[in-house]
Amino acid sequence: MPSRAWSVWRRDGRPREAMTVVTRGYGFVSYVWTSTSVWARLIRVMLSPLSGLFRFIVARRNSAFDARIRTGQLAPPALPALSVGNLTVGGTGKTPVASWLVSRLREAGAAPAVVLRGYGDDEWRVHGLLTPGIPVVVAAERTVGLEEARRLQCDCAVLDDAFQHRQVARLVDVVLVSADAWRHHVHLLPSGPYREPLSSLRRASVIVITIKAALPDHVRALYTAVRAAAPGVPIAQLRLVPGAIRLAATMGAVDGSPTDHQHELAWLKGRQVVLVSAIADPGAFRRQVEEAGAVVRHHAVYPDHHQYTPNDLPQILGHAAPDLAVLCTLKDAVKLVALWPRASAALWYVSQTVVVEQGADILDQAIGKVLAARRSTTPTAG
Repeated sequence: MPSRAWSVWRRDGRPREAMTVVTRGYGFVSYVWTSTSVWARLIRVMLSPLSGLFRFIVARRNSAFDARIRTGQLAPPALPALSVGNLTVGGTGKTPVASWLVSRLREAGAAPAVVLRGYGDDEWRVHGLLTPGIPVVVAAERTVGLEEARRLQCDCAVLDDAFQHRQVARLVDVVLVSADAWRHHVHLLPSGPYREPLSSLRRASVIVITIKAALPDHVRALYTAVRAAAPGVPIAQLRLVPGAIRLAATMGAVDGSPTDHQHELAWLKGRQVVLVSAIADPGAFRRQVEEAGAVVRHHAVYPDHHQYTPNDLPQILGHAAPDLAVLCTLKDAVKLVALWPRASAALWYVSQTVVVEQGADILDQAIGKVLAARRSTTPTAG
């Protein structure tokens, strides 16, 4: 497949090493959605009629669902559910936040499940690693998934990426907005990454601003925009922080693995790395690694949910060397580890941990609503 490289500029104005996009279309889409160049803006203008049509379709669809909800036409779900979703095409941290909420429910004595559609084979596997022992149900229809979770003796569920999947009723809608990906102008598909306009946040129960490496001014600008779009909805703020650096070959090992199989984040300070990512916001991942002190010599970027094949490895390993660490996200590691040659450079991964910066009481109330509802639910054996 063709590759494309360009210089990326640091916040201090100095150029970074080149980033290489190694799959068709990704670089162009990212360029159109995020660039402030004249050509990118022109393309967005050309696509705006299609975005207008998309906006009309979304509005009609939401109006129809609003009418069904008002008249009680939605069937009650098999289990009380909390939905975690967003307005954009990925990049907000849904998977770590959903896993964190599942963990909170379990710590409070509930028997939760994760129910998701399951794009590719990465999301459900990541959930299995982040919350061991929690049932992960993959179902195109969340109603069917909730029924399966009930059969598995669960008493509540977290719906991953279900804000737009309104066929199933839920007690709480937690909607994530990324500070790292925030742009002042909201463009709907196909001229931008938004699946719904910002005004759709009004139907959320809780808005959560997620932060990976965004600057404080950027976070404040997003908060102002979100508050104006949905003035009555409570807002919480979470920071997604890189955890320990772990060897992919030992993925799934319990705590107590040999110390040379995992390192604290400080291990990256001054270390030269090759990055690999197939996520919605590769730029935020890179900034986190650089803020940890790593020197990024190459970044191979693939589209979100890319299914790696052996043909991808030469592009990655061609930049590896004994003094370079190859680092990816957990989402990438679950797909790369089976393909990774044993005799090559070691593959390391990092996952995100959730730190609540603001709105802990708001999130507690959302979780409490699900906990209260589950007490009236008695799972039946299959």
